[in-house]
Amino acid sequence: MQYKSINNVRLVDLKFYNVKFLTLHLGEGKAKNMNIGKASKLSDLTVKTVRYYANIELVKPKQSKLTGYREYSEEDILKLKFVGKARKFNFSIEECRELLSLYENDNRSSKEVKKITLEKICEINKKLKELKDLRNELSYLANNCHGDDRPNCPILDAFSQK
Repeated sequence: MQYKSINNVRLVDLKFYNVKFLTLHLGEGKAKNMNIGKASKLSDLTVKTVRYYANIELVKPKQSKLTGYREYSEEDILKLKFVGKARKFNFSIEECRELLSLYENDNRSSKEVKKITLEKICEINKKLKELKDLRNELSYLANNCHGDDRPNCPILDAFSQK
C-alpha cells in the first residue's frame, strides 16, 4: 500500500483492489464519520438496507465534500440499530419513522409509543389467528387425503374450487 498526504488528506492506493480511497485525518476529539460499509457492519444491517434507509431519509448522513460519499456518524449508527430492531418486531417503515421521531423528541409522551406498540400486538395476534386457521384447514385436508395411488385428492379439490 502506498500513502500520499496532501493538505491533511491521505490518498490510499490499494493495488490489490485496484481502488483509490481518500481518507481525512481528523484531530483528536473530533468524531470520525464512517463509510457505508462500516455503518453496515456496526448496525448489523446490509449495505443495501443502510443505503435504502438513507435514501428514504430514515437516517440523514452527511455527504463528504471531498468524496461525495455519505458519511455516517455515531448518532446515525444508533438510529440504524433502532430501526433494525423495530423492523425485527415487524414495524413498517412508516411506523419506524414515527417511532424514530418519538425517540428523537425529548418531549415525547410514552403513551404514544405504547399506543403504537399495542396496535402492533393486535396486528400480530390477528396474523397468528389467520395462521392457526390456515394450519387447521390444511390439517383437515391432509387428514382427509388417502395419500395413495388413486387420483382422487381432496387437497387439490379444495384448492381448485372457485
